Amino acid sequence: MKKKRIGILTGGGDCPGVNAALRAVTKTLINVYSADVLGIHDGFGGLVRNQITPLRYDDVSNILTLGGTILGTSNKDNFFGIKRSDSQLIDAGTNRLGEALKTFSKQKLDGLIVIGGDGSLTVAQVLHENGIPIVGIPKTIDNDVRNTDQTFGFDTACWVATTALDRLHSSALSHKRVMILEVMGRSTGWIALHSGIAGGGDIILIPEIPFSIEAISDVLKSRFSRGRHSAIVVVAEGSTLVGETPIWKTKTHGLSGISTKLATKIEKATGIECRATVLGHLQRGGTPTPFDRVLATRYGHAAAHLVAQNKFGEMVALRAGQIKPVSLKDVAGAPQRIPLDSPLLQVAKDLGCSFGE
Repeated sequence: MKKKRIGILTGGGDCPGVNAALRAVTKTLINVYSADVLGIHDGFGGLVRNQITPLRYDDVSNILTLGGTILGTSNKDNFFGIKRSDSQLIDAGTNRLGEALKTFSKQKLDGLIVIGGDGSLTVAQVLHENGIPIVGIPKTIDNDVRNTDQTFGFDTACWVATTALDRLHSSALSHKRVMILEVMGRSTGWIALHSGIAGGGDIILIPEIPFSIEAISDVLKSRFSRGRHSAIVVVAEGSTLVGETPIWKTKTHGLSGISTKLATKIEKATGIECRATVLGHLQRGGTPTPFDRVLATRYGHAAAHLVAQNKFGEMVALRAGQIKPVSLKDVAGAPQRIPLDSPLLQVAKDLGCSFGE
């Protein structure tokens, strides 16, 4: 039987657990199938530019706990001119599909594994439709990939955000302030919702629910009038005032800065002192939690078996505790937002948390 040659790349933003997935893919393919594994550097750009090197067993040893990705990644390459269904550009440059196909053929690859979020997996589906056999692995701290219960990286990001909230509580109490924590989440508020509940947030603002300063002010004034002289607000960077455009859509780069704008407006409306903290890229970096290490390992292991068995056009997904394949067609497109009938939203509301409605 011909020895298989399998390529693997990581696309989009860096994420805790990517190296754990790379390790699981490589070791499974080598141990079980005696396959050759080739690492593609710096995302889809490496596939276009033929930046490919072998991944050997020893290359992925001792990387389980490392943050980031040993292959490098990019979330700003302009290569394929592909749009998501929400019309947000993934790549706006010249179509390089031909170069990608040429590299795949030149390297004599039998399949490609793409580790990425909703944007990278949308690109993966297009490449698959155009002749590159692909298996996807869902990763993103935002937890917004469709048709999987959870992506790896999300648990670590929530742990970082919750730890930050634990620390902000003591500062808020000491100074009788409102402390605002801005977390990542341009289109979806999963990190804000989960960390806000875990960290005892009083107000949680998410992109799915536009908020008003009046509603927030009423909550804070009521809270302070009852003798509770501190408050915690968790805001996802894509959260939006009613009738306004999200701040991040008006910026050319960087984080949104919604927390600073919010602090100014709250102080003006209530007279209560506010301080804003932007957690930023701290959520993406560093050692993954044990949960994310295990989930990434399970994903990588399952993806290796799929690609070795020529089961392409699939993404490995967590479904009710089991790792199952789902069609890339059912994954590609707009990110998974928090449903407005989410039980977790109701839990937060029943506990007295406001969403600024």
